[in-house]
Amino acid sequence: MEGHISHRATIIDIAREAGVSPKTVSRVLNDEPHVKQSVRDKVKEVAAALNYHPNFAARGLITRKNYLVGLTYERPGPSYVVELQRGALERLEGEPYRLIVLPFHDATERAEGLGNLLQSASLDGVVLAPPSCDLPELLDTLDRAGILYARIAPHRAKERGIVADMDDIGAARDVARHVLELGHRKIGIILGDRTHHASEARLEGYRLALEEVGLTLDRVAIEQGDFTYPSGEAAAQRLLAHGNRPTAILAQNDDMAAATLMVARDLGIAVPQELSIAGFDDSEVSRLAWPRLTTVRQPVFEMSQDAADKLLRRLEGGEVGPATVHEHTLLVRQSTAPPPAGG
Repeated sequence: MEGHISHRATIIDIAREAGVSPKTVSRVLNDEPHVKQSVRDKVKEVAAALNYHPNFAARGLITRKNYLVGLTYERPGPSYVVELQRGALERLEGEPYRLIVLPFHDATERAEGLGNLLQSASLDGVVLAPPSCDLPELLDTLDRAGILYARIAPHRAKERGIVADMDDIGAARDVARHVLELGHRKIGIILGDRTHHASEARLEGYRLALEEVGLTLDRVAIEQGDFTYPSGEAAAQRLLAHGNRPTAILAQNDDMAAATLMVARDLGIAVPQELSIAGFDDSEVSRLAWPRLTTVRQPVFEMSQDAADKLLRRLEGGEVGPATVHEHTLLVRQSTAPPPAGG
């Protein structure tokens, strides 16, 4: 049998079949103006029939772009990663740009290494999720390299780059206020990774809510975690090990809240009758746990989509406007209730 060599359709093939010039085909495929609608429809019909796909490498030689957008994050929960990627990918659908996912560990300690990685990836732009969005050394490196960046929920130097934001302090204050309004005064807190400024902001939100009822942080049991399930489990064991335990625990993400729920179950502590637990994120685990976790929905999908949208507009020479602050939502579920009598 003779071998078959497939032929990849080009704009010349489309031009020949449509009876127009290659320049006209190029203008249609690039959505340029001043092309009759009938010609535009014919060219697109022929392109679809020939299964035409643009050659981004060839286009890059002309435009001096690589058509690559990066997305970098560090050690988040699985649901957080999915929402980050889904938001960026949905915005990139139908665009010539492709998404390169670049997870990175210990960005705070290795900002230079992350900067080198992003430069070596030949990116046109990058979406930075916490904590890399708050690293001035990294932002300086990207500025010098001419790589545009969009930052998701930064807490430092918000005037730099493109920003898609949320109110971490307000969100944490809302969930803490909910627990306090139920009547809890013996509060435990499990902090997230100390290198993430979001943890600091959420603690500030808790502090503001506590002060509304006359409490201060020095009267609260605080344990360090790092946003992972094992760290939440260890912190919960320390909080619940003694007799004068909290009647409510605020965990700074849902993974640590779910770990607290399991520790309470192992210790025979009924949730929410004896212990209320609240998380943060509205991740999948918060909906699968039983009782389902009271939490705060942070708009990760919307922030990622917004960051990618503004980054694309900037890459194409457009204006992006001011930073957008996306709304959070307090979701009260079955894991919180008034404290037990005498609690």
